[in-house]
Amino acid sequence: MTANLTLALLIGVLFGSGVVLLMSRGIVRAFLGVLLISNGINLMFVVAAGPPGRPPIVPYPSGDETGISDPLPQALVLTAIVITLALTGFVLALADRSWQLSRTDDVADDLEATRIGLKAQANDTSDSDYAADPIDEDEDPDPGACYHPDCPAPATAPASDHAGHDIERDDR
Repeated sequence: MTANLTLALLIGVLFGSGVVLLMSRGIVRAFLGVLLISNGINLMFVVAAGPPGRPPIVPYPSGDETGISDPLPQALVLTAIVITLALTGFVLALADRSWQLSRTDDVADDLEATRIGLKAQANDTSDSDYAADPIDEDEDPDPGACYHPDCPAPATAPASDHAGHDIERDDR
């Protein structure tokens, strides 16, 4: 029971330190965080598989199958190790290229995402506002509006989007 408690604490430490490293701005530190989290998951699979038993491959003539270890967690961990190895090579290549280009491994802010976020904040709208609150046809000021350039211009007031802003049409 002491070994399981020790391994459970080790899993918690791996997860915790992995999350802390993952939240940093450097590519290498973030990747080390991913590695620690994946090692914690692998260790969790090994602990959850139960106590070690007899190998499941060897046929037992007596038909006694008690005490045989479950091969599925072992196969999952082996697969995860191979995937982690491939991911390690890929991320280290990205980190090397980032170092060659900018002499730093810090991830720069995405200026386009920041611009879109500031624009949405200034308009006090977001995409979730449109998806969560569809307008009923009874409330829609122009239910049959055509926004294609080939459509004729509306005879009434200009159509507006969900936030109440006028939509400009290109009537050519």
